[in-house]
Amino acid sequence: MSARKQAVLDAIDAANIQDPTLENGQPAALLYGQRMSAELARLFPDASNSLEIAARGQHVERWKLARSEYPEGRAGYLAWRKAQGEHHAQTVMTLMKQCGFEENEIQDAGRMVRKQGIKRDNEVQALEDVACFVFLKWYFAPFAAKHSQEKILSIVEKTARKMSSDARTRVLAEFDLPAELAAAFQA
Repeated sequence: MSARKQAVLDAIDAANIQDPTLENGQPAALLYGQRMSAELARLFPDASNSLEIAARGQHVERWKLARSEYPEGRAGYLAWRKAQGEHHAQTVMTLMKQCGFEENEIQDAGRMVRKQGIKRDNEVQALEDVACFVFLKWYFAPFAAKHSQEKILSIVEKTARKMSSDARTRVLAEFDLPAELAAAFQA
């Protein structure tokens, strides 16, 4: 790994270690970034530097923009998600610039974090596929424990729609899903 890539990953981790929310005794954003990097390495071992950085920084400083600061409902949620994406992208891009990355790599990582080109750009899609795998592997069970079967099915269907066909096939091979949830990945 190059010194500058290690420097930017370390800078993302340094930002995320400040997350006041703990999960398994660790800052939640730090743990999420590490999980994203591990899944990216497993699913896309030949990922570009920009994709590796985008994966680690996808939720950098996520706690700084509270959902409660936005209106209730879908419109408020979407506004919050858009603001989060912009904040994450700007933070990652600033850290990359400070670590000496070329402008094209910086812009690529920002585009990926903002999810610009999902379903059209292979690297943006790879980042989304990784995020979906991380959700299914680490966050789905706690989510499902708190919600109705109807809400769970809706979230699984939305998750599957965001994924590439290769990733959906891989989900079916790697996860033991009940038939009603597995159906969402068979489309």
